Amino acid sequence: MSIKRSALKGIAVAAVASFALTACGGGGSEAAPSETLNTEEDVTIVFNWWGNDDRADKYEEAIDLFEKEYPNITVQTGFQAWDDYWSSRNTEAAGSSLPDVMQMDLSYLRQYGSTNQLLNLDGQIGTALDVDGLDSSLLDAGKLDGSQYGIATSSNTLAMFYNPDLLEQVGVEPLDPDYTWDDLNTFITDVSAAGASMDPVIYGSVDYTGTFWFFLQWLVQQGIEPFTEDGQLNFTREDMAEWLNTAEPIRTPVDATYPIARGTQLLPLGGFTVNETASEMSWDNFLAGYSADSGSDNLQMLPIPSNADGEKKMFLKPSMLLSASANSEHPAAAATLIDFLINDPEVGRIFGTSKGVPAVQAQRDAMVLEEGSVDARVVAYEESVAEFATEAAPLPVQGFGTIEAEFKRLGEEFAYRNITVDQFVDQWFSEAEMSVGQG
Repeated sequence: MSIKRSALKGIAVAAVASFALTACGGGGSEAAPSETLNTEEDVTIVFNWWGNDDRADKYEEAIDLFEKEYPNITVQTGFQAWDDYWSSRNTEAAGSSLPDVMQMDLSYLRQYGSTNQLLNLDGQIGTALDVDGLDSSLLDAGKLDGSQYGIATSSNTLAMFYNPDLLEQVGVEPLDPDYTWDDLNTFITDVSAAGASMDPVIYGSVDYTGTFWFFLQWLVQQGIEPFTEDGQLNFTREDMAEWLNTAEPIRTPVDATYPIARGTQLLPLGGFTVNETASEMSWDNFLAGYSADSGSDNLQMLPIPSNADGEKKMFLKPSMLLSASANSEHPAAAATLIDFLINDPEVGRIFGTSKGVPAVQAQRDAMVLEEGSVDARVVAYEESVAEFATEAAPLPVQGFGTIEAEFKRLGEEFAYRNITVDQFVDQWFSEAEMSVGQG
């Protein structure tokens, strides 16, 4: 008898346990022997992801199609917001009970993959899992020590979003595509000064230095590979301090940054999505959410700022991956679901670019790219910055999720002006010394 798919949406795990490492080191598990899916056996697998209601609706539509094609496989689904999602995965990992299939972020791949929590998919490739349509760089992004622990669903890259309508209101011209970090500071200051008398007040942007991935992108521009091949930090305290001081001109003598207290009050929205800031840097696949939340179809994207030498040195990164649990009782069924979600053309049509530009051409071809649509604009943006995407995406170290969260926390404290640059750096490196590469 088929078990009805349960509605686990949005359920958070109350008790958060420490991440218990079942094995230490960077090698991960050996691939299980290849297994052929038994289509005569009724099985149930669990699939979890992070996201909002819109993503949930899309996944549910895709899972309905999957269950029609594989009627012997029932998929129980659940989703949570980002922070709750990883708290739940930590709890499950402590008991070796991760979901059969889960949305995986590059930030956490080493943490889970190198501690025998994720299924080594090498044994499923060529049987239940077809990866022939994936670009080698995206496929490699899901590897640890040469073995496959995650499959990229899509790609994205950083973009500078801006709202032309707000810029027209304050009388400030958009940035030139060749702008630098210094030009960005001037732009933010000019917009905030011009918007100070408006109701509501319009700001140029938030303090952009509080996001860890922006720091990593800046390091790449400086010719610094953020992490070593053996999973350690490859930058210094001085590098981080220099990054934080990059935005000092928008803090003094007048603070031109969007007030952190107001931003916290608006959560899960933000200044850009309520039309109180004219720009915000983020991943390009945020366009759909930004447009929906702001009510504007006129949001535009520019490439990220250039370094002082004029180089952008951007990188494409998997916007998310799919991984399977090493303890799944049904690895072939789990791999079959991953295969369906990354390869089926109809899934590409359902999601469009909401998770990034689909990694497989068949899904890209299935998208309905109406002129001027969000999907068409995201695809066009990635094509337009392809010449700047000259660098490989940094492969996060084990413990990345912890140090990224600490960077975010300190960024908020810094935005409240509760700590100095030196205190930020000291506290972050203290956390990193305890978290990076441990296990």
